[in-house]
Amino acid sequence: MTPLDLDRRNDELAAWDRDCLLHPTTHTAQHARGDTPGRIVTGGEGVFVTDRDGNRFLDAFAALYCVNAGYGRTEIADAIAEQAHKLAYFHAFAGHGNEPAIRLAKMVMDRAPDHMARVYFGLSGSDANETNVKLAWHYNILRGKPEKRKIISRWRAYHGSGLVSGSMTGLKVYHDRFNLPLDGFLHTHTPHYLRRPEREMDEAAYLDFLIAELEALIAREGPETIAAFVGEPVLGTGGIIPPPEGYWARVQALLAEHDILLIADEVVTGFGRTGQMFGSDLYGLRPDFMTIAKGLTSAYAPLSGSILSQRVFDVLMTGADDFGPLAHGWTYSAHPIGAAAGIATLDLVDRLGLVENAGETGAYLLERLRERAEGHRNVAEVRGVGLLAAVELMKDPSAGTWFEPMTVGPKVVAEMARLGVMTRAMPEGNIVGFAPPLCITRDEVDQVVDAFGQAIESVLGA
Repeated sequence: MTPLDLDRRNDELAAWDRDCLLHPTTHTAQHARGDTPGRIVTGGEGVFVTDRDGNRFLDAFAALYCVNAGYGRTEIADAIAEQAHKLAYFHAFAGHGNEPAIRLAKMVMDRAPDHMARVYFGLSGSDANETNVKLAWHYNILRGKPEKRKIISRWRAYHGSGLVSGSMTGLKVYHDRFNLPLDGFLHTHTPHYLRRPEREMDEAAYLDFLIAELEALIAREGPETIAAFVGEPVLGTGGIIPPPEGYWARVQALLAEHDILLIADEVVTGFGRTGQMFGSDLYGLRPDFMTIAKGLTSAYAPLSGSILSQRVFDVLMTGADDFGPLAHGWTYSAHPIGAAAGIATLDLVDRLGLVENAGETGAYLLERLRERAEGHRNVAEVRGVGLLAAVELMKDPSAGTWFEPMTVGPKVVAEMARLGVMTRAMPEGNIVGFAPPLCITRDEVDQVVDAFGQAIESVLGA
């Protein structure tokens, strides 16, 4: 194919893209007019992707934290194809099942914390969080406590883009112009020491502040009205923010005191990204619900899950005997093709040692980022856990002054792309995030960090 033919092909496809497809989280008008460049990705292998123009990029964000096993895994593709030929779809309503969904459920439960009892499969993290809230309400109705309906989340959290999941999300861009959050969805402080309200606070005092604010919110609303607290073990899209030491132990104690359920949103942290199978394992969480997606299939097919604890399932069992079937379901719940992808993915996670690699190579990534970035005058913090890391930029960290949100971070990310490395500017800040496939090597980490170092110096000076 000649370069001219390639240009014509790309021009036609780009025109259809602008004229026919509404993109998520994209400036609608700019994209439709062609004011901003798009990128049409055609292939990938390992940690690299290629676009239609032949440009090759190291994907340092695993697309959206999700291609954990890496690109081009024929084991997953073959499992999808084999299942599609055998049984592409049948529903899971009224006790119907399919072999891959049943086998995957067993694999998930074998990996989940011991107190968890069942998994319900959906399609996305958003719908799994909707399921968890709906079942939390159902649980309390069955216990004779229908007034326990309110949900507490944190500012800067991300739990999805639906009505319920978007209400739990704590980023204003997901609320503005959508009439969100819905009534009964509450937010408490972001557990991030860099964003402490008083610069004189030490970390112990800041932790006391966080717990006191949560306790005051519970008291103000009335614990008898609150169903659940939802949290990512490590805040993801809000900035890749590991919790302060001791945070989760104190939050759990407070929730237990007031009979409030805990929903652990493991969409990002599940299946190895933190260096443990789940973030709940790393931080000693005993959730009532766990939300899983992304790494469950490495995004080779859509699939999510809601994992229920034994104490929740026991109430649902009693409720079914008293009131009949559980009136909740999606058409594509327990989809056999998604489940086949999940089985192949979890097999790879084990066979390739991806959980261990996330811990070991993630520690190397954080070490290299600190070596490269911490001395820069605009770097406020380098943080991370496992293969999750972020560099936060400020106008003057010593004075505590911030850049205007989304002014510097996107420029660094754009410059990194020019250098052949894709990553992500996290919203409502100036934060460069890193979440590469769990199969990344140290040499590939070096390539990521070198591109970041060049990009930050290009944008902000040495």
